[in-house]
Amino acid sequence: MKRWNVPIALYLFLVFVSGAVVGALGYRVYNPPVARSARLTPDEWRKQYLNEMQTRVNLTPDQVEKVNKILDDTDARFTSARQQHHDVVEQIKEEHRAKLRSIMTAEQLPKYEQFRADRDARSKASNKK
Repeated sequence: MKRWNVPIALYLFLVFVSGAVVGALGYRVYNPPVARSARLTPDEWRKQYLNEMQTRVNLTPDQVEKVNKILDDTDARFTSARQQHHDVVEQIKEEHRAKLRSIMTAEQLPKYEQFRADRDARSKASNKK
């Protein structure tokens, strides 16, 4: 009778271990790890950057003021570059649309304009999400 107890205990142990392995794998697949931190706002990023610079580089108050001015200048330059890029992209889009309109017939133009309006509305709706 003792002879049957060992295999039953072994089978129970194997079933338990296989359940734990399947459960761990299932948890890992359906609950992937999340990012360590949420995306910082520009103000939060700047504050964190300045704090880290002060502690790691030992900046003087005068240097902190100069770093702030450098950050302001850099931010203004990035904003300007983004605006220029946006303007160029919009110009290219308008040229594209003008070329398409030039090959359309009078019957096709209203349909094309409706097509453009529908696409623009879908684009704005998807950008809000």
